[in-house]
Amino acid sequence: MTANDHDPSIGLLGTLTLLTAVSGIVDAVSYLGLGHVFTANMTGNIVVLGFALARAPGFSVAASLTSIVSFLMGALAAGRLGLRMRARRRQLVSAMVIEGALAGVAAIVSAHVSGRIGSGAARFAVIALLAFAMGIRNSTIRRLAVPDVTTTVLTGTLTGLAADSSLAGGHNPRFGRRASAVMAMLAGAIVGALLFLHLGATWPLAVVSVGVLVTATAFALSAASRELDDPL
Repeated sequence: MTANDHDPSIGLLGTLTLLTAVSGIVDAVSYLGLGHVFTANMTGNIVVLGFALARAPGFSVAASLTSIVSFLMGALAAGRLGLRMRARRRQLVSAMVIEGALAGVAAIVSAHVSGRIGSGAARFAVIALLAFAMGIRNSTIRRLAVPDVTTTVLTGTLTGLAADSSLAGGHNPRFGRRASAVMAMLAGAIVGALLFLHLGATWPLAVVSVGVLVTATAFALSAASRELDDPL
């Protein structure tokens, strides 16, 4: 059975919505603090790479490529892990634990750099850590295949909101799920930007680490996690 075979539980949707908010925080720190690069939204990152290749000021080919390659490596690692760990529950919990741990390491790296982390080796280390973590997460979420909740990309979600709306002659299917994903990403971006602008990169990265680890623990102990006990 896959996640598409039935409506996911409120617990699973809540977990994925929280991860969507985390993506907003991560990309706020990445774009504002790491030199106009994304580490969660690879669609945006490909566009940013194009800007950098065109020599637009403020963009870096090296930073964009570091993010993209690290993301791909994370997705590859998650794919290999999925072959060994068949139960989807274990895959999701493991992905969240790894993401939280890597965000914690990124926070530690940031804390040991005087000033902001927009340059030098620390910048590339944080980019690589966050993008690798997001690659693991995206690969895992892709296997769950919960419609309209990818946790990092909203293009399809926004398209569905408009194309399936009553204004377009539709019946607003999964409106709450889609709207929640959009609001979660927006809220995360606002929180991440405020924390970064006022406190630097360390605190928002620490919030990401603690938030994801707490979410992983709560989900693993919840009844909602049982729906993912069946193997893929």
